[in-house]
Amino acid sequence: MPSKLEQWVVDPPPTDVRQALERLCREEDVHRVAVMPDVHLSKEVCVGVALATRRTLIPAAVGGDIGCGMAAVAFDTTADALANARDAAAVLDGLVRSIPIMRHRRSAAGPLPAELDHQPLSCEELDTRKSGDAALQFGTLGRGNHFLELQADEDDRLWLMVHSGSRGMGQAIRELHEQRGAKNRAGLRALDASSADGAAYLGDVRWALCYAQQSRWRMATVAGQVIRDVLGVDMDARTKLECHHNFVRRETHDGRELWVHRKGAISARSDEPGIIPGSMGSASFHVVGRGHSAALCSSSHGAGRCMSRTEARKSISPDRLHRSMKGVWFDHRRARRLLDEAPEAYKDIGAVMKAQRALTRATRRLRPVLSFKGG
Repeated sequence: MPSKLEQWVVDPPPTDVRQALERLCREEDVHRVAVMPDVHLSKEVCVGVALATRRTLIPAAVGGDIGCGMAAVAFDTTADALANARDAAAVLDGLVRSIPIMRHRRSAAGPLPAELDHQPLSCEELDTRKSGDAALQFGTLGRGNHFLELQADEDDRLWLMVHSGSRGMGQAIRELHEQRGAKNRAGLRALDASSADGAAYLGDVRWALCYAQQSRWRMATVAGQVIRDVLGVDMDARTKLECHHNFVRRETHDGRELWVHRKGAISARSDEPGIIPGSMGSASFHVVGRGHSAALCSSSHGAGRCMSRTEARKSISPDRLHRSMKGVWFDHRRARRLLDEAPEAYKDIGAVMKAQRALTRATRRLRPVLSFKGG
C-alpha cells in the first residue's frame, strides 16, 4: 500500500512533528497528508499540513482560527515615502490608534456587514457570540503572528499586507463542533460530512471564512485612510490579492472527491495567486500555484516557526530584536512583547521557498518597511 505521507521540507522534521504526522496517517479515512516546508508542531494537528479525507471532517485539521489568511494591496507611491522618520512614526501612530489589537470599545464598534449579520449560524450560542464578541472583534488584528505590514517590491512600490483571521469566533466554532464529533483512530474528533452535524460545521466554516476576509479588508481600508492622511497617496484597488490558509472544502484529487483540510497551508492550484509572508524582518512573496497534485495543490502559508514562543522569549533579547529589525520601522515600545515574533524565531523564508519550488512560483518579492504587531 503506498504511503499516505508526502513531504516538501527544509530539513527532516523533528521527532515530535514526525510522530504527529504518522498518527494522522493511521486514520483509515485519511487519503493523504501533504507536509509543507513551514511545518511545525501544534496541538493535535501540525501547522503546515494539507490533509485529505474521504468521508469525514476533522475540525482540528483546520484549527481554531478558521479563515486566517492574507490580504495585500499596493499604493500609488514608492517606499521612499516612508524614508522620513517623522512620517513613519505618524503612520505607526495612526495604525495603533485606528486598528485595535483585541477589540473595539463598545461605543466604537459598528455593526457587522450585512452578509455576516443576516447569515445564520448553526446554534443559538454562536448567534449570541456573533452579536457580541464577533462585532467587537471585527476589524481588529489579534496577537501572536498576526500583523499589518508595509512593504516594498522589486520596483520599490509600496504595498500593504494584512494577516489576521476569524478572531474568537473561529475557536468557538471549532470547540462546539468537536463536542459533536466522535474520536477516530488518530485520536481526533471527526464528523461525518454527510450528516446534519457535518453540514452544520461546514456552514459555520463558510461564515468564519467570510468574517475573516471581510475583517482583513476592513483593516486594509482603515490603514489606507491612515496612509492617505499622512502621505497623501491612495490604494490601487486593481492590485488586490488575498488567500485563506485555515479552511476545508471539497476538491477532486487522484480522481476522487475528497475533503481537503488546510491548517497553515494555502491553495496552490495551477496559476492560482497566493501570498506567503516571511518574518517581520525578512522578505515576503506573492506567488502563483503550480497545481502539484501530490501536494493536494497546496503550498506553505509562511516561513514557519523554528523556535517555540517560550524558547524565543528566553533566548532572544530586546537588543537582538532591534539589530535584526534594522531598516524596518516598528514600535520599539512593544519590543519585549515581540520577542517571540523576532525573525530568528522563524525559518529562513528563502529555504522554505526553495523547498517548495515544485508547488508554487514567486511572482513578486517584497521587503518589510514598516511592521505593526500587537505582541
